[in-house]
Amino acid sequence: MVTSHRTRLLVCWIALLGVEAKAESIETDLLIVGGSESACSAAVQAARLGVKRIVLVNDIDWLGGQFSAEGVGCLDEWTTVEGRRTNFPRSGLFLEVVNRIRAHNKAKYGIASPGNAYCGTETIEPAAAAMIFEELLEPYSVIRTATVRERPRSSDHTRPLPDVRGTDAERPLRVERGWQPVSVELDRNRIASVTFERVASPKDRLIVRAKLTLDSSDWGDVIRLSGAKYGAGPDLRSRFGEPSAPESFDDAGRQEMNPLSWCLVLREAGREATISKPVSYDARSFAALDKTPPWVESDMSAGIYSQSGWSVYTHRRLVDRWHHKLPIGTETTFLNWPVQDYPLCQLPQRVVDALEATEVGASKKNIVEMTPAQRQIVFEDTKQHALGMLHHLQTAVHNRVGDFPQSFRYMTLTDEFGTPDRLPPKPYVREGLRLETLTMLREQDIRAATREPKWAKMMPTDAVFGFQFNIDFHPTRRKYLTSDRNGPWQFVHTGTRNWHTDTDRAMFPLRGLIPIERDGLLGSGKNIGVSSVVQSALRLHGQMMLVGQASATVAAVCLRDGVEPRAVAADSKRVREIQQTLARGVGGPGVLIWPYHDLPPEHPAFEAASLMTVAGLWKADPESVFFRPDQVVTAAEWDAVSQRVSTAVRGQLQQQPPRSRAAAVQALFKASWQNQESQ
Repeated sequence: MVTSHRTRLLVCWIALLGVEAKAESIETDLLIVGGSESACSAAVQAARLGVKRIVLVNDIDWLGGQFSAEGVGCLDEWTTVEGRRTNFPRSGLFLEVVNRIRAHNKAKYGIASPGNAYCGTETIEPAAAAMIFEELLEPYSVIRTATVRERPRSSDHTRPLPDVRGTDAERPLRVERGWQPVSVELDRNRIASVTFERVASPKDRLIVRAKLTLDSSDWGDVIRLSGAKYGAGPDLRSRFGEPSAPESFDDAGRQEMNPLSWCLVLREAGREATISKPVSYDARSFAALDKTPPWVESDMSAGIYSQSGWSVYTHRRLVDRWHHKLPIGTETTFLNWPVQDYPLCQLPQRVVDALEATEVGASKKNIVEMTPAQRQIVFEDTKQHALGMLHHLQTAVHNRVGDFPQSFRYMTLTDEFGTPDRLPPKPYVREGLRLETLTMLREQDIRAATREPKWAKMMPTDAVFGFQFNIDFHPTRRKYLTSDRNGPWQFVHTGTRNWHTDTDRAMFPLRGLIPIERDGLLGSGKNIGVSSVVQSALRLHGQMMLVGQASATVAAVCLRDGVEPRAVAADSKRVREIQQTLARGVGGPGVLIWPYHDLPPEHPAFEAASLMTVAGLWKADPESVFFRPDQVVTAAEWDAVSQRVSTAVRGQLQQQPPRSRAAAVQALFKASWQNQESQ
């Protein structure tokens, strides 16, 4: 730990102003900004790849992002295969975390998936998720103590991570909590350092000088402060030629984004637990709930998204004690419903006035460009809107449907977050800043012509992970019901910003992590090279973990070789190395790159099938997302493969086709990869 001359000058200057302050300077190899699931994944991957000094700086205590701090405990991971909703194949660090989640639930409840939720098979309570992420980082981290209030029981079913670092001094990862970025220092075109202020004591400063910085923060603050090019809000059609993009801005302007939601996690109280009416509450704002079933009797035995299970209560239920016969008091659900969404444009007048009091024009800013204090004004109104929905469920909706045990009237806000208002420490952030990168993924690259996903139109050769989710915008606008802009309002879904716009199975390019101009910087989390439309399809729990894992793998190669990320993107040999590292896995399951549906990471052909298909040496069936590893290879198929490879590789392949596709692709991988490595 080194205190620089610049830091001493900062302390002296603050002292001259009569202000007591503390400043510390840290030198590191890799700086990870944020504590989201993406940031945690990046930290673990970097440590496993041998990065010697890693600093992760988070603005709050909790780690885990959507899983924990944002309260989204029902995991979004569905896709459609042969007309049926099912989970997208799990891989990489996301698969590790899901296994830990299932092990925790099994140990605590006797069942790995206790939620019976409408829109997800796996659920986890937020405090348990936070502890799972603490334990994921623990073998590599200097700071071992968790700050969540209750440590969940350890699981005997979780595969232990390799812990080869015996003492704290030998562990590569330092976790700093309670700091938010305020400035970035550049050395010509390169990020030289990031200065943070302590959230609880803004006069205190932490300066981190890193060889490479990875921005996984909620709003891309380091990217913005560095002056790197980025986008926020809608992209006009003239930008990318996207069918869903607006031709021009209207009154919503650049503020229109996928909305915030402040999730509400509820546990059965065994008593009447109606909350007080929020000051801004007006029943008309929640009229959509007056025709919606608040609860249905369903064990979701027909599978996720079965209409028999559609209701506010069962939508994202975390623990279903009724069907699993669990102890009283364990029943838990959380609310993330469209009427709860908070659009980030057309703000209520009270919010406009509060923002303008901080800075003229602040109410017209995109939330990405607001200060933390200004965002907090928006956050407080978002909370009140969410609590208004809960009050409506406990009063008007309860009065409509009558008394029954699963009524929201008998549910209380969980106390597991340790916050005064019992709400998660962060909102659910669906859309943030989008870094301008070497390749930008656009709507037409992933959009499908049918409801059945096949392969996307653009399958990049530098892919680092596969994904698929619908273009999914929650309501982005509001309609006021009276002339009073502080009065009731209802959400508006527009014709082009809606949900269930179909997409194909796609892959994310390595170039989408790398800024077009700024050095010493990588995008991560949602701060990556996509359009606003694509970001609505690339924001889920697992997707964000794979983004972090990919970013860290690029970072490890950059640090090892002493090169900038753009040099890695331009070097095909390094790109292949990164792809193989991800597909093979380091200390855990490999990452699915070409998104076949039937090749789990433990399959012997997993690595070969992904890498050979990405390279174009093996051709995926254009009408099927299955690899079918046991299918017999015909002579014609094997001849076609032989024609796609070089003469040197062809000479290493046997003339007769192997007995199965798995054997064929493994033989192809061995011959072609050895040939590439010798070049």
